[in-house]
Amino acid sequence: MAILLPEQFFNLAPSVGKSYYENLAGGINAAVTVNNNSAFPVNLVLYRVNAPVVTYTIPALNSLTIAVNLLLVAALLSTAAGAVFGTIEVATSDF
Repeated sequence: MAILLPEQFFNLAPSVGKSYYENLAGGINAAVTVNNNSAFPVNLVLYRVNAPVVTYTIPALNSLTIAVNLLLVAALLSTAAGAVFGTIEVATSDF
């Protein structure tokens, strides 16, 4: 069964990070969508069970959707280039 969590808006100052999803009870399969509406890149940082931390850079005015097995934490990190804003949405499932 899939659960679509509410869309969250982000507005981060330069060099600031924030967690937008946490499942510290063992992880869950999920799809994460980030829409970067700003003029600067934003980093999507994913923590998974027994796996290295993975970071994806989403360029200005772009989006990314990625499916992740056993997701623990999904966070966004702005770069020193400038402030970023947009949306992040997480859908969890038993896929």
